Formats: sequence, structure tokens, C-alpha cells
Amino acid sequence: MRVVAEVLVGLVALLHIYILVMEMFLWTTPRVRAAFGSTAEFAEQTKVLAANQGLYNGFLATGLIWGVIASDPVGFAAMIFFTACVVIAGIYGAATASRRILFVQALPGAIALVAVLVAGSN
Repeated sequence: MRVVAEVLVGLVALLHIYILVMEMFLWTTPRVRAAFGSTAEFAEQTKVLAANQGLYNGFLATGLIWGVIASDPVGFAAMIFFTACVVIAGIYGAATASRRILFVQALPGAIALVAVLVAGSN
């Protein structure tokens, strides 16, 4: 079960690296504007804010990766902390920005968190 948990945490980390790239480097491109439902004007006006958000997603990804590669008890604790952060950020994003974030960010984080907790109890 530990391997399953680490794979799920790794996938959540990859998702956040992808979000980092979109928000920091691709924010004004047509594809990313369509994904976030923004206009060219809005994307241009908010690109600095989006880059800041992207950086935070990078910190989440880094923490998740750290949890996977660190030995226990640090790795286990880091995976719990950072998957919980992902879930909380996803719930907040769903409540304030788009309900879609609940399924794109919070749900995968919650699944990974449950897997980590189940693996840790064995």
C-alpha cells in the first residue's frame, strides 16, 4: 500500500508542477486562457498574480516530492502535511474561484491523503 500511496502523491506533485508551468509561463497563451476561462486582456493584467500562484503550486509539488523521497518519519509526515495543504487549497479554490477545482485539485489530493493514511496505519 505504501507504493500506491507514494505513486498517488507523486501524481499530485506532477499535477502541481503542470499548474506551475501554466500559471508562471503559459498564462497568456490561448490554450491556458481557455482552460482558466479568461480573456487575453485579463490574462495580461493578471500574469504577475498568476505567476505568484504558480510559485505556490511549485512549493506544494516540492513538499510532496520531499515526502515521497524522505525516509520516515519525515517522509510520512511531509506527505500528510502537503496532501492536506493541497486539499485545503482545492476546497478554498472551489469555494472562491471555480467548482472545477474541487475535482481537479482537492479530490486527487484527498485520494492521495487517504492512501498515505491507510499505508501509514499498516
